[in-house]
Amino acid sequence: MVMSLLLNAQDKKPNILFILVDDLRPAIGAYGDSIAITPNIDKLAAHGFRFEQAYSNQAVCAPSRFNLLLGSRSTSSGIYGFGQNFRDYYPDAVTLPQYFKQHGYHTESMGKIFHIGHGTYADELSWSVPHHKELVIEYVDPASKALGFTREEALFSNQDARGLPRGLAWESPDVADEAYADGRVAQRAVNRLRELKSRSDQPFFLAVGFARPHLPFSVPKKYWAMYDESKLPLPTHRVRPEGAPPYAVKYGVEIDQYIPIPTNVTEDAFPDSLSRKLIHGYYAGVSYVDTQIGKVLEELSVLGLDENTIVVLWGDHGYMLGDMGMWTKHVNYELANRIPLIISAPSIVQPGRHTTQLTETVDIYPTLVELAGLPAPQVSQPFDGLSMVPVLKDPEIRIRDHAYHSFPRGGRLGQAIRTDRYRMVKWKKIGDIPETAEYELYDYQHGLAEIRNIAEEHPDVLKELQAILARHPEPRQGRTPSSH
Repeated sequence: MVMSLLLNAQDKKPNILFILVDDLRPAIGAYGDSIAITPNIDKLAAHGFRFEQAYSNQAVCAPSRFNLLLGSRSTSSGIYGFGQNFRDYYPDAVTLPQYFKQHGYHTESMGKIFHIGHGTYADELSWSVPHHKELVIEYVDPASKALGFTREEALFSNQDARGLPRGLAWESPDVADEAYADGRVAQRAVNRLRELKSRSDQPFFLAVGFARPHLPFSVPKKYWAMYDESKLPLPTHRVRPEGAPPYAVKYGVEIDQYIPIPTNVTEDAFPDSLSRKLIHGYYAGVSYVDTQIGKVLEELSVLGLDENTIVVLWGDHGYMLGDMGMWTKHVNYELANRIPLIISAPSIVQPGRHTTQLTETVDIYPTLVELAGLPAPQVSQPFDGLSMVPVLKDPEIRIRDHAYHSFPRGGRLGQAIRTDRYRMVKWKKIGDIPETAEYELYDYQHGLAEIRNIAEEHPDVLKELQAILARHPEPRQGRTPSSH
């Protein structure tokens, strides 16, 4: 029986330490990124299990976190954007931490877990104690603060952003880690682990959310100094995919909220000097958050909690970082959707292993439930996840033959099927007849950039992926934002 296999000899339930990182693509040494300086995440990967082909279900913050915490794809829930709160539509939903809470766990969170901002709020029922919110948009350099309260600061605090200035895209003051939210979150996590250690009669589910490398690239100077900007490679392919529908790509949105980015962003709006600075800032943010994660993992070890704690590291979606002329996310392409996912489960998972099994964010919910020896979830919300525990035991096992994700653009919904080799995106207004659909098809055999849409050239492959997509239910119409 799975439960008896996974619980330790004393039938003591394992703790859960869930680390969430905003905007983190697999820019990690353990994932083969030769630029990234990430010794702490690399160490976690060496002690855990690395999913090489894990994907978000939607490449934007709020829906992606609903995908994770509900186990529901956006096309199942109908929640595709900001300004929406899932309990307005699924009042009896049971979130991942809430499920653990119902089974005797102390559940607690800090930093960015649910997306808070843009009309979206936290969920009180998920936690045993009130969520500890921290800043996502933050400046400490006097030159940055001189601009005043900015648009993004307002939006991330659910305030009116009209008439407010743009903020700076980066800063690098000589300050301590704790000058920024992620340093404070790491210290709080360390303190909470010490307290939870003393409550050994109750297992815990501790969710720790970090904001960097999300824009702005506000990171202490010492992390910028870890990289030589002049040696950072530039994207090699900076034009949109040939034959892609015009609505499938994006150049502004989010990044244009920051100075010195042009307000009218096109694919050629980023000269080499600006691109290098942004890439530098992103990697500085990656190393900064790696250090904060290291502090938390070190304390877990010092306290002796590591032997009975399942650790998960998850990035909410990928990041284009200048490829195809695009920055941030909000598209259905590879680099916007591929994510890091590492699971360390002592006595269950053999350390240092990895898999190319295609995995989705929604799979984390049932996987953690099974790892903890809890009964399979029976929840009221749509539930799309599949447990990856068999893969954790044997990396060659295959449960999914594809990963599925979506993103709405241009009044249409793009539904994407990612197999080992191809990605197909079907673009259609929900409810329209099938004949109105447009398709993208890309082959990743020679790299991860979408160079040319080959849908018309390979009707046999297109037909095969259309058949896979036909196994999925019709996407739910988008929900109307709540009145918060």
